[in-house]
Amino acid sequence: MLLLGAILLAIFVLPSPWGIVAVFAGGLIDVAESLALLRWSRRKRSATGAQALVGQTAVVNSPTQVRVAGELWEARSGEPFAVGDEVEVTAVEGLTLEVSRPSRAQR
Repeated sequence: MLLLGAILLAIFVLPSPWGIVAVFAGGLIDVAESLALLRWSRRKRSATGAQALVGQTAVVNSPTQVRVAGELWEARSGEPFAVGDEVEVTAVEGLTLEVSRPSRAQR
């Protein structure tokens, strides 16, 4: 965008040697901005998919459901939990989460 502005300045406003400088500077800034935005867009990828749920904390919503990141999931566990208990997701099998008590390191 700056390149277009520099070209317009060079044609209609600036005297002869400064028009070339303005076009060169505008082009250089455009390239630098594009490279910076490209680098920024390739930063750490976000975790996606069901396996990203493993290790997250969930809240028991009912004996067979937990809420993780605002979403309800079917859950199962080897021990009973009361509604409102915090549990940790340990595995994902299909659309069912395996949950257990949180490890002591998280408390």
